[in-house]
Amino acid sequence: MTISLDQPSHSSALVEVKGLTVTVNARRPYDIVRGVGLSLAAGEVLGIVGESGSGKTTTALALLGFARPGTVISGSVRIAGTEMVTASEADRRRARGSLVAYVPQDPSSSLNPALRIGAQLDEVLAWRRRDRRQVDKTRVTELLQKVKLPTTREFLRRYPHQLSGGQLQRICIAMAMLKRPRLIVFDEPTTGLDVTTQGHVLETIKELVGPEGAAAVYVTHDLAVVGSIAGRLGVMYSGLLVEEAPTPTVLCHSAHPYSKRLVLATPSVTRRRELHGIAGTPLNPRDRHAGCPFAARCEFAEERCWQVGPQVVEVSEGHRSRCLRAIEVQASQAAASLSGRPGWEEKVATTSPVLTLAGVYASYGSHTVINEVDISVGDGECLALVGESGSGKTTLARCISGIHPDGVEGYLGFDGRALEWPAKKRPREALREIQYIFQNPYASLNPRRTIGHLLMQPLETFGIGAGYAERRTRVAQLLQRVALPAEYENRYPSQLSGGERQRVAIARALAAQPRLMVCDEITSSLDVSIQASVLELLGKLRREENLTMLFITHNLGLVRAIADQVVILQGGRIVEKGPASSILDGPAEQYTFELLANTPVLAGPVGAGE
Repeated sequence: MTISLDQPSHSSALVEVKGLTVTVNARRPYDIVRGVGLSLAAGEVLGIVGESGSGKTTTALALLGFARPGTVISGSVRIAGTEMVTASEADRRRARGSLVAYVPQDPSSSLNPALRIGAQLDEVLAWRRRDRRQVDKTRVTELLQKVKLPTTREFLRRYPHQLSGGQLQRICIAMAMLKRPRLIVFDEPTTGLDVTTQGHVLETIKELVGPEGAAAVYVTHDLAVVGSIAGRLGVMYSGLLVEEAPTPTVLCHSAHPYSKRLVLATPSVTRRRELHGIAGTPLNPRDRHAGCPFAARCEFAEERCWQVGPQVVEVSEGHRSRCLRAIEVQASQAAASLSGRPGWEEKVATTSPVLTLAGVYASYGSHTVINEVDISVGDGECLALVGESGSGKTTLARCISGIHPDGVEGYLGFDGRALEWPAKKRPREALREIQYIFQNPYASLNPRRTIGHLLMQPLETFGIGAGYAERRTRVAQLLQRVALPAEYENRYPSQLSGGERQRVAIARALAAQPRLMVCDEITSSLDVSIQASVLELLGKLRREENLTMLFITHNLGLVRAIADQVVILQGGRIVEKGPASSILDGPAEQYTFELLANTPVLAGPVGAGE
């Protein structure tokens, strides 16, 4: 298979794309995707990676001939000889499902909540209602078996809300395969899933695509995930395909500065190393200039990069990069030299624990979700709380923060004194010293308040600062500490990116001058480069202020990068706990071993021996 950044031409290709461009039809038109070209053979998987806004999802949808309102597609997309771009809307609709299929990121939003699973599978095979009773059930049964789901009548009569996230995603994969399409587009299908469920979904995709004789495009921002499933990678930035090569080449010998930085920002489960974010923000295609769109964030940039648009450089056979200094970038040892220093030094607390839990039980009504949990976190330590969805991680964190409903038993000790479980019964000082950072920065900040007001609120609540003027100064200092410009004080959350909002949430927690920060999956919805920037910030704060952290995650790569101690939860019980490096290198329990086995490993020089 060959992918070209320009105009490929391979008559034997199952899928061939030339000059694919998606243009916003505005007063001043601009291309949000420009000149993408690729070709795929049957049975092959192409990964497309990039940050939010890079154009990867727009490109994926354009392969189905779909353009959002206000945009226009041009170029050519041929699937098994059928042209999608110039086809009529009626022909495109007929092609979707039978010729090309789409698996979305969120399966719950793509399934009808009012229809049973079996009815929705039948609907795909016979889109006309009068034909559904004559549907051949053999194909449905065959695919359900392939995606490792029950074929019983009881299962098919379930509604979407009665299935887990992994089951829903596998239903969507089965639906996509029902009519034997020649191309399947997977749009971040494992984002938000725990590692075990993600592993099952990835294995399902690998087992189906080849035998079914289809080609696949897998869109994601996670290099470790795409590295485990795709034979080749295309890297997108600001609507351009900036590099393409076999997957090991991009991960080990990338020839574009952006690709190299993405690799450096991705955590490795096999070795603790420093994670490096990418300074600045991605260039909006609307603001694209004559030069390289990555120049403002590139350590290799020189004057000509701002003046001349980068042309495609043939680095080696099958490896192309859109960079004026591609050969020099590939030869650079930056990745090797930056990867050797741990960003979070491992720390063993020698003083009394800051946080102690003993014999903790928690429930929702009559259902017990936490069973006899014992935990202690030392002063300045980072303890990672790890487990699958439903293991009780967030429930335990909410108990510690005092925001879990009634139904908690056991001992909670903080800084040598016992605390009540409900926050309303705790002393004011304890409320200040334990701060919670929520998973979703979009939902945790009041959209009607400015950033300055959001940061001022904890200062006023806990009486920090002598007066308004001093608190205004503290707000400016908080913004500076989380690397945000002072003028953001007057902005609203809607005017910030996801990474910037999460930095505001961190600043709001810091405003209370806490001893313990509870971080609940705070990077799960962020791009890897933004995730790395947030973790760099937390590592710096930890070193400078000796913060103690409880970090909830299902990403074992992050655990390797930041944790001193780790607690593994399953079904509300602790199955293993101890030093993070010991557990990750030699797990004693089968459940921990399975979590590690299902975690994608990032291959490349950044993780020796991976």
